[in-house]
Amino acid sequence: MKITPLSKTGPAMQSSMILVAAIVAANIALAEERWWQFRGPLGNGHTQSSDLPLKWDEKKVAWKTPIHDRGWSSPVIWGRQIWLTTATRDGGRLFAVCVDRDSGRILHDVHVFDVKSPMSITAANTYATPTPVIEEGRVYVHFGTYGTACLDTATGRILWRRRDLECDHEKGAGPASSPFLVGDFMVVHVDGRDVQYVVALNKNSGETAWKTNRSVDYSKVPVLQRKAFGMPALIPRGNATQLVSVGAKGVFSYDPVTGQELWKVRHRGWSIAPRPVFGHGLVFAIVDRDDPELWAIRPDGNGDVTDTHVVWRETKRMPPRASPLLIGDLLFVVNRNGIASCFEAKTGRLIWQERMKGAYSASPIHARGRIYFFNEDSICTVIRPSRKLEVLSINPLAGEQLMATPAVDGKAFYIRTEKHLYRIQDPSG
Repeated sequence: MKITPLSKTGPAMQSSMILVAAIVAANIALAEERWWQFRGPLGNGHTQSSDLPLKWDEKKVAWKTPIHDRGWSSPVIWGRQIWLTTATRDGGRLFAVCVDRDSGRILHDVHVFDVKSPMSITAANTYATPTPVIEEGRVYVHFGTYGTACLDTATGRILWRRRDLECDHEKGAGPASSPFLVGDFMVVHVDGRDVQYVVALNKNSGETAWKTNRSVDYSKVPVLQRKAFGMPALIPRGNATQLVSVGAKGVFSYDPVTGQELWKVRHRGWSIAPRPVFGHGLVFAIVDRDDPELWAIRPDGNGDVTDTHVVWRETKRMPPRASPLLIGDLLFVVNRNGIASCFEAKTGRLIWQERMKGAYSASPIHARGRIYFFNEDSICTVIRPSRKLEVLSINPLAGEQLMATPAVDGKAFYIRTEKHLYRIQDPSG
């Protein structure tokens, strides 16, 4: 395994620098509420907004903008710009689209890649499912094996491209892993049927900074069980940080500077999509698709910690798509069939479990005393984050399919459906 750090400072110093940068970025994100990545400022579904609407319908839409072709990527926001990706149904043309936050007007519609022979995919996925990541002046878009690019947000000009992060997405599956920014790197999972690794690119040039193969002997694993769809989470490790990354057959921790694997927990799952969350000294991760399980893992180990660091597990009615939501001492999840569950985060004790209407792929959002659950029929159920289920409102939209997790900016939701991007806010806002 070849590892090439970008600077001559030691890994410990660089990791400390990343920790400081992460703290600063977190404080800025919370202060300015920039929804710059999948699941918001901290990547955990939380927003500090206190003015999001409680009730709405199609008549209370601030604006509604058609988005051409098809994609499940979530919106990301920086300033007045909203970016998302889309693709033709056959995967032959891939686009990055920028929408004005205030008016809904299309500002940029960039044709990023042409694909000669895309693999066919199921109707449940698209060729533009990975969510972009954005920062001042730049947006980074990723289409799995079909290409990765950095665009200038002011002009829409493509600054660099990569088309060599290739993998076999499996016929019917398609791309879904979203990129993540940490320090000077853009990190992405490449978990296909043929190769399985995590790679960090220099975000300024697109050059590889480090690349680490998954430490699982996949030659003994059936081909269909080698793929995964996740993205990493940056969490503390002593005075430094670590990237926690869920792949097929394992949960892994990496040094964000060097890519060195720090620890791993083995599991039996594959095709995992939910992003892990962290709190109370535990990582909460979903570890399978067909029979999803929720594991609470202590992230302070070294090497293979499967037998020592799994604190608790829940094996029934867990989500294959929607990520967990941690609020105080309580952990909330909703599975595909609409069964919502509330657990004590530290112990895994089930507090309540109830069925909500519809199927769920989008991850829930928490905003000061409310949890927003968006189902695949564009209906949002709002509940109180408490030890007893209390439904506050149920809000229908156009009836279009909704798979993407919405974004938040100030008093507004930005909701992507199959054909449109909506701005929803309280009329008084």
